[in-house]
Amino acid sequence: MAKNKDNNSILAITKNLTITCLVSGLIIACVYYITAPVAAQKKVQIQNDTMRELVSNADDFKTINGKKDWYAAKKGNKTIAYVVPAVTKGYGGDIDMLVAVTADGKVIDYSIQTHNETPGLGANATKDPFKGQFKNKTVDNLKVTKDKSDKKDIQAMTGATITSRAVTNGVKKAVQQVTTFTGGK
Repeated sequence: MAKNKDNNSILAITKNLTITCLVSGLIIACVYYITAPVAAQKKVQIQNDTMRELVSNADDFKTINGKKDWYAAKKGNKTIAYVVPAVTKGYGGDIDMLVAVTADGKVIDYSIQTHNETPGLGANATKDPFKGQFKNKTVDNLKVTKDKSDKKDIQAMTGATITSRAVTNGVKKAVQQVTTFTGGK
């Protein structure tokens, strides 16, 4: 008789666990179904806000056919800049950025979307004075230096040379892609 009671107990536990898992899975699926469209809409809104910060004098942003996640910043009917994604490998992993570049290949600004860089060191790539060094730089001056007298190139952040190089390389790739796309005009 004791064996039968143990079997019923194991079956009861299995049945209860199965029901609990099914109910939990159903709840998670329902929450995802409700929140996924809201999250996608919020992501688009954040990207639009970021592009407006990067190219503040643009009236509109249009997608570019054949270029994934590229946008032309328009003022009237004229393209005044391009906003392109860049992914580069930093000290803590991938650094995802949006880079605004003029048609003739000058950096306007960049925005780091996600990163895992060290707080207080590599995370400073999102702030001035490091970030401000990139404005109006062309591909020729997008290289990292530790020489304080070199004002043409990008000064590395103290204690975050890997991040400095990674961000600079990401911006440089974006500038090269835009100048290749536009022919440097």
